[in-house]
Amino acid sequence: MRTDAVAIRKRSGIVLGSRGIIEMPKPARSTNVLRFDVFEVDLRAEELYKAGRKIKLQVQPFHVLAILLERPGEVVTREELQKRLWPADTFVDFDHSLNTAIKKLRQALCDDKKKPRFVETLPKRGYRFLVGVKRPAPSSAPRETPVAAPATAQEAAVSRWVGRVAKVCCEDGVSFSVVPIDEAASAERQRLDAANDDVGLSLLIASQRLIMLPLGTPVRIIEVQQAHARCHARVLEGEHYGKTALLPLKLLAESEELGSVRGPRQWNLVS
Repeated sequence: MRTDAVAIRKRSGIVLGSRGIIEMPKPARSTNVLRFDVFEVDLRAEELYKAGRKIKLQVQPFHVLAILLERPGEVVTREELQKRLWPADTFVDFDHSLNTAIKKLRQALCDDKKKPRFVETLPKRGYRFLVGVKRPAPSSAPRETPVAAPATAQEAAVSRWVGRVAKVCCEDGVSFSVVPIDEAASAERQRLDAANDDVGLSLLIASQRLIMLPLGTPVRIIEVQQAHARCHARVLEGEHYGKTALLPLKLLAESEELGSVRGPRQWNLVS
């Protein structure tokens, strides 16, 4: 157990700052909530509500819903769903699993396959979400705004990465990275590392406060913590789709969709 845990620590490549942990404010719930008809979807908490009442929905059907909500009115192919929810090294009856997830999603939405209101099936192609999706507008209440100092070139570089997509790299030739989901998990990991508490580390992984991301997993950068050379990012594919994680910048490379040339470029906010 101890040898395995030590290996995981080395593979994760977590970069921590000073012993004092900076507590970042959590994003407002409204920024992670989508609404359609009488339903509300909390992407961060992975919860579905109908007219304010929580509706039970398993993880995989929720992930299918989240993907459909990204592009309402557009066809999401079965191949895309397979790629994003079931990685290539996952051994599963894909057709059965996806059909089951769609069936459970329709049950949660009280939707009818023959006369759909929300999820339309396009035989042998995929699925389409039929209604408009709304994201609550930020509060327009007036407030005092301090005069900001001119942004440095480094700060400007940081702001450009927010909202962009990157892919997870791994160190030492391994096929995955182990990363914390938030500052609290990162602080707990630091404490356990200092105490050489391998059992505690294993429990963090078992509780999914530390998650394993395969090489090449795409993530969208939400916030950059320049002082600690790390960022908050949302996982866009695989087992942990939709979750947020705290990633060292050195474990990120530009995704092809960012127009990189001649291979992946390592993130560098210093130059």
